[in-house]
Amino acid sequence: MTIEVLMPALSPTMTEGKLAKWHKQEGDEVAAGDIIAEIETDKATMEVEAVDEGRLGKILVEEGTEGVPVNQAIAVLLEEGEDESALKSSGGGKQAEAKSEASEEKPEPKDSGEAQESASSDEKAAAAEKSGAAQPASQPAAPPAPKGADGERIFASPLARRMAEQAGLDLASLQGSGPKGRIVKADIEAALAGDAKQPQAAAGEQTAAAAPAAAPAAAGPSAKQLADMLGMAYTQEPLSGMRRTIAKRLSESKQQVPHFYLTVDCELDTLLATRKQLNERTNGETKISVNDFVIRAAALALKQVPAANASYDESGMLFYEHADISVAVATPNGLITPIVKQAEGKGLATIAREMKDLAGRARENKLKPEEYQGGTFSVSNLGMFGVKQFEAIINPPQGCILAVGAGEQRAVVKEGALAIATVMSCTLSVDHRVVDGAVGAEFLAAFKKLIEDPLSMLL
Repeated sequence: MTIEVLMPALSPTMTEGKLAKWHKQEGDEVAAGDIIAEIETDKATMEVEAVDEGRLGKILVEEGTEGVPVNQAIAVLLEEGEDESALKSSGGGKQAEAKSEASEEKPEPKDSGEAQESASSDEKAAAAEKSGAAQPASQPAAPPAPKGADGERIFASPLARRMAEQAGLDLASLQGSGPKGRIVKADIEAALAGDAKQPQAAAGEQTAAAAPAAAPAAAGPSAKQLADMLGMAYTQEPLSGMRRTIAKRLSESKQQVPHFYLTVDCELDTLLATRKQLNERTNGETKISVNDFVIRAAALALKQVPAANASYDESGMLFYEHADISVAVATPNGLITPIVKQAEGKGLATIAREMKDLAGRARENKLKPEEYQGGTFSVSNLGMFGVKQFEAIINPPQGCILAVGAGEQRAVVKEGALAIATVMSCTLSVDHRVVDGAVGAEFLAAFKKLIEDPLSMLL
C-alpha cells in the first residue's frame, strides 16, 4: 500500500510553507530517518526526515513551490513489491493526475501589448455600458465612464480611467489634451508628476452649502504600479516568507500598539575595561561582547523591575517569571530574533557562547521554531554600524524593546568639571497598554546602574 508524505507542521503556528528543495528524486530508495526535503517557514529552513521506508514513487509538489498547506500530500512512497501502477489507486496519484490534466487544459498565456488610445475605444466602452455587455475576461475591466458635477460624461480613454482609479485621481479635476478634450494617458502621467493644470471655479460659482460632499480618498498606487506608470527602472525580487512576516507583524505593531519612548545615556568606560580583563582571562576561547553585557543587564533589570517584563492580552496582563531575551539578528532574508532563555540566571560567558551559536544558525536559516518564537523582552543593537540612537518597533506580544546605539566619546560634566567619557544611548520602546512611564523609567534606571557598574553583574 502506498504511503503519502505530508507537508509537516514545523511550528504550532505554521499553516503553510515553501518546499525549498528535494534531497531525494523519484525512484530513490528512502529509509526511515533519511533527509528527503527542506521546508522553508516564515523564519527558517528546516530539514524533513522520512518516517517510513520505501521507494519515492511520485513527487507531487515541485521544489520551489510556495504556500503549500500543512498536511497536503507532497510525495508518495512505494512499499516493497509495489510498482508505479499502485500510484493510480492512491490519493496522491489521483492528485498528481488531476494536476497534470489541469495544466494541460490551461491555455497558453497570450502576449498583450499596450492598448492604443482612440476615439473608437470610448465609443465601444459607451456601447458596452448601455448594453450591459461584459468586457473580455482576458483584460482587466476599465472603470465605468465618470461624470462631472453637472451630470455630463467626462471623456477619457479606458487606460486613462484605469490609471486614474489606481492613483486616486479625480478625472473631473483634469483637463484632457486628447481630441475634443478627451483625457488620455499623458494627462494622468502629468498629473502624477505634479504638472496637471487644475481648473479653477469662478468666484461665487458654487457655495459651500451647494458643494458636493467630499468623496473618501482612494488608496494610492502601489510602488510597482507607480514605477510602471512613470517608466521608472527597477529590479524586483519575490518576497521571502520571512520578509512577509516581518512586514505583517511590524505593521500591526505600529498600528495597534501605542508606543512611547524613553532614552538614557550610559557611560561605558568601566564596562569596556572589565570586558577587556575578562576576555584576557579566557585566552580567546570565549569572546564577550558589549552586547552580551547588554543582554545580561537587561535580564537582571527585568528581575529588579518585574512590571516591565510583561505583555498585554485582552484576557488580562501577563507577567513573566523569567527574562527570555530576544536579540535582533540581521540575516540575508531579513530580521530574526533568537532567544537567550532565562538570561537572568546565565553568566556572561554562557550568554556569549549561546549568542554566537544562535546568531550563526540564524544566518543559515537553521534555527528551530522554539529558538526564535516567544521571548519576553527584545534587544536591538545597531551600535556596531555607528548608529548613535534610534527607536525600535515593539515585537508583539512583548511589552518592550531596547534600542542600543553606538558607544562614542562625548563631553560630560563630572563633579562640576568637564570630562570625556564613552557614552552609549539606549532607547526603550514601550507598549503603554501594559507598561506605564514610571515603570519604564524605573527599568532604565536599573539597566543604567548595571551597565555603569559591570562588576555587579558578576555577583
